Amino acid sequence: MRKSLDPCQRAAWLPLIALVALSSVAVRAQQMGAPVPLETPPPPAAPRSVSIPKSDETTLKNGLRIVVIEHHDVPLVSAQLLVKNGGEIDPTRLSGLADMTAALLTKGTKTRSAPEIAQQMEALGGEIESEAGWDASRASISVMSPRIEPALVILADIARNPVFQDEEIERLRQQYLDSLSVTLRQPGSLASLVAGRVVFGDTAYGHPLNGTPESLARIKRADIVGLHSQFYRPDNAVLVIGGDIKAADAFKLAERIFGEWVKPTTPLSARRMVGKIINPAEKPRVVVVDMPDAGQAAVVLARAGISRTDPDYFRGIVTNAVLTGYSGRLNQEIRIKRGLSYGASSRLDTRRDAGPFVASAQTRNTSGAEVASLLVGELGRLSLEQVAAAELVPRKAVLTGGFARALETTEGLVGQIASLSLYGLSLGEINNFISNVQAVTPDDIQKFASGRISVKNANIIIVGSAKDFLEPLRKQFPNVEVIPVADLDLNSASLRKNAAAAMNR
Repeated sequence: MRKSLDPCQRAAWLPLIALVALSSVAVRAQQMGAPVPLETPPPPAAPRSVSIPKSDETTLKNGLRIVVIEHHDVPLVSAQLLVKNGGEIDPTRLSGLADMTAALLTKGTKTRSAPEIAQQMEALGGEIESEAGWDASRASISVMSPRIEPALVILADIARNPVFQDEEIERLRQQYLDSLSVTLRQPGSLASLVAGRVVFGDTAYGHPLNGTPESLARIKRADIVGLHSQFYRPDNAVLVIGGDIKAADAFKLAERIFGEWVKPTTPLSARRMVGKIINPAEKPRVVVVDMPDAGQAAVVLARAGISRTDPDYFRGIVTNAVLTGYSGRLNQEIRIKRGLSYGASSRLDTRRDAGPFVASAQTRNTSGAEVASLLVGELGRLSLEQVAAAELVPRKAVLTGGFARALETTEGLVGQIASLSLYGLSLGEINNFISNVQAVTPDDIQKFASGRISVKNANIIIVGSAKDFLEPLRKQFPNVEVIPVADLDLNSASLRKNAAAAMNR
């Protein structure tokens, strides 16, 4: 005898039953040749302004800037100690040094071993992590608000007193090398690294942030200790504390825990330009890395973009939003319309100096040249004709929606404030983000696309089986450089292990 479902069980099954019924109707309609009705998604709701409480800040006598953002909705506190230098300070032959240094902060101090750091944070019910990016190195914690003081003590300890044990250095080096061995076999990841060298050459932003097999092998403990000693100092750092804590209490904690951090007597080195001066007359490169066993070709369009403090920042991110995302132009043209890729996207990476603008897609080797042409074409089309309002409204909504999601967590809020602090921007800009996005016009987008990310100065990089796309590619771009993957050198702008021999090839 079949058992009947109780009311609660029936309610739980109703959505699935309805979905199956709708699917069956659609299938029968298709079989009968009738058109299947498609519902147009509703338009985005009108944008709503963000109202984040005003940040409070002070500077300790040792030069450490303290920023506090109160947010009492949940009993959590996050803190981020931000050192205002990252991968851009790596010495020429030691790419990956800043990243390794930051990663090693949690691997042992003068009074705590790596397991003890992990166990103590776990006992507090919190999290701790450290990493380096471009322009900054970070160590952060997140705990329940009553436990913020002991967590901050651990944060201060890892930033000030790391011991950089040889055992931990070698373990981390091997992890990096293992990860790189995978990265260098993946066309998409490799194309991204090549693009950095093509766009920025031998300038600081050109090298791989996580290093190369050659550079990682050269890094010694003395290099790590030296970088930490030079750049991890209170007058080169910002401590951002956010969440369920009063500003006055946060300032007292910071003074007590970080106030004894000694400021070195030597002045900070003057910041140098780490990007590349954009030369409109410079001829773009078309680089093919021949990877005969690649299952797909990774196609990248790359050029220098803008800095985070550029007056065109909001015009830039809205322009990029038109191009990227599932409903963005690149994905619509390359994936949805032509079925040439599982996804195409772009990013405008803004840094202290002009970072890269990159558009990319992976495709069959045989369609590598076609996808390169489509990337160029879509960027060119954006500069030649204005975006219609019907397209622009939802693209702005995606951008503001992503911003709102970034503020949903305490860590996200602290991260946003820390980023503004890093680049010397007004902390109040966080409340103006949505209005600044909404103020961008179709004319602004067309001007930005034609000027700041003009396709005329864009480089093309393809990693894949060259024999499948090289001939059609050369019909579009006569200046194609072909580099066998075995000859590729990510340590220099030439991208060749033996540039002289390659010239005579």
